[in-house]
Amino acid sequence: MDTVLDLPVRTFIEVTEVWVPDGDRLVLGAGSYGALEDFAAVSGQESFARGEGLPGKAWAEARPVVLKGFEGSYFKRTEAAHAAGLTSAVAVPVFDGATLKAVLVTLCGDDETRTGAIEVWSEADGLLTLDDGYYGAAKHFEWVSQHTQFPRGQGLPGGVWAAETPVMMRDLGSGYRFIRAESAGKAGLTNGLGVPVPVPGGKTFVLTLLSARGTPLARRFEIWDARAAKVGSKNDAVLVDGICARDGALWDAETERRVSAWQGSIGKVLGTGLPVLETGAPGLCAGYDAMTALPIYQRGELAHVVAWYC
Repeated sequence: MDTVLDLPVRTFIEVTEVWVPDGDRLVLGAGSYGALEDFAAVSGQESFARGEGLPGKAWAEARPVVLKGFEGSYFKRTEAAHAAGLTSAVAVPVFDGATLKAVLVTLCGDDETRTGAIEVWSEADGLLTLDDGYYGAAKHFEWVSQHTQFPRGQGLPGGVWAAETPVMMRDLGSGYRFIRAESAGKAGLTNGLGVPVPVPGGKTFVLTLLSARGTPLARRFEIWDARAAKVGSKNDAVLVDGICARDGALWDAETERRVSAWQGSIGKVLGTGLPVLETGAPGLCAGYDAMTALPIYQRGELAHVVAWYC
């Protein structure tokens, strides 16, 4: 019987970019474009001032930004994006205190079958409400999400808020901890990753990535703890949770998985302090086309690294 990794599937995210500060502008640090070579070429010639374009807006406003349509918007690469079949994007700033380290941008296409979710939740009056999100064809799940609020500790967004750490949930359609389980099951959503997005000023933002079997956002998720007080070294990180469509659970209490700075893809994040993209590199796990690793800073240190593999 074929495994999930053997099946030809379309990923929910088509393009991932890392934009890094260079003086007073953001320049392209890395990009994963698949077969979209023309869009890659246009992107490689771009840069963004603070407040300019999608990466610049996330920088200036110090918050994650969802853009569900490019036409008539502040998006600078609209013509190239349309030619590539891209219709929406999400920008996630990576701050260490008040210092911007990078902006991670993901771009998606849209059709009648592509299903998944990239959501941004923000806190107001003691509750997390949906700031915005992209859901593809999961229109009913989008409606449910727009009418759902989470107190601290409840559901995936509320769990991230309470723990101040990344949180992974499995079997979203049947899990009692996932508040939107019924609509998630109908949409075919399977696994979810919730990530805190620290920003200057202390406002609470939570990013949630929800994957569906037919058009997976990712086929493997990992959460690494890099807090020196927890792992014993400021240059190390320990895998504390992970799941793979092929291998199942990646973590157990009996076998500690540890990496050091510059050791593999996660080690690159520890060494550079920046998001890392891998596409067909020697360090990429067999069976995957691309990997995104995102650092999370808290209280003056690189606290966690979350990674997803397509």
